[in-house]
Amino acid sequence: TPRLGERRSPDAGIAGAWALLPLGSCEAHGPHLPLDTDVVISETLAVRAAVALSETGTPAVALPTLPYGVTTSAAPFPGTLNVPAALVTGFVVEILCSAVDNGAVGLVLVNSHFEPAHVDALFRAAEQVRARTGRPVVYPNFASRRYAARLGAEFASGACHAGSFESSLVLAVRPNGVGDRASLPEVPIDLAAALRAGARDFKEMGATQGYFGRPADGSAAEGDALYAEMTRIVMEAVHAARG
Repeated sequence: TPRLGERRSPDAGIAGAWALLPLGSCEAHGPHLPLDTDVVISETLAVRAAVALSETGTPAVALPTLPYGVTTSAAPFPGTLNVPAALVTGFVVEILCSAVDNGAVGLVLVNSHFEPAHVDALFRAAEQVRARTGRPVVYPNFASRRYAARLGAEFASGACHAGSFESSLVLAVRPNGVGDRASLPEVPIDLAAALRAGARDFKEMGATQGYFGRPADGSAAEGDALYAEMTRIVMEAVHAARG
């Protein structure tokens, strides 16, 4: 898997490149997906986007992944580990500012953990890094209306935690990490709407097994198509920032 320094001179490091920071969480994803589902997705996407950018003339590298985030909605389920929002913001700020000190010309947050407090923490980090460094900081928030419609009907519906969307993305790169999902019924609950209505966690929303959507519908082929579309979104955001 291409990582920091590959496809470039071994001594080049980050200098002159866009640095892509993958961000995830340690969070329950139903009875069929691993705790590091968001880590797997963000890391895979960051690597693919870095390679694609480099091949189109924008040097880019994928940094090592930050695998923890703000994670309270899945708290009732074992294995979920939460980091306070202020710490997430501060840690991301220091990582990205250090990347600039090492010569990064631009920065990208590649995030697939969409808990609102986590997303807000990342937007705050991006603002602080821009203010401190003067470098462009790109954060394409896939959960925004601008992008959600491009990622399939289930994702756009808001029922996008451990359903066919995330099952497909994990199947495409780690098929042995996906458990039995054929018998899991659809849970057609809009996660974002439930949060706005005041629900505090997945169980209060009605997701008694910690997933939403249709896990049984996921496929590796769909996962590859989703990675391709998400890579295009990252590239568009970087090119727009450069322009």
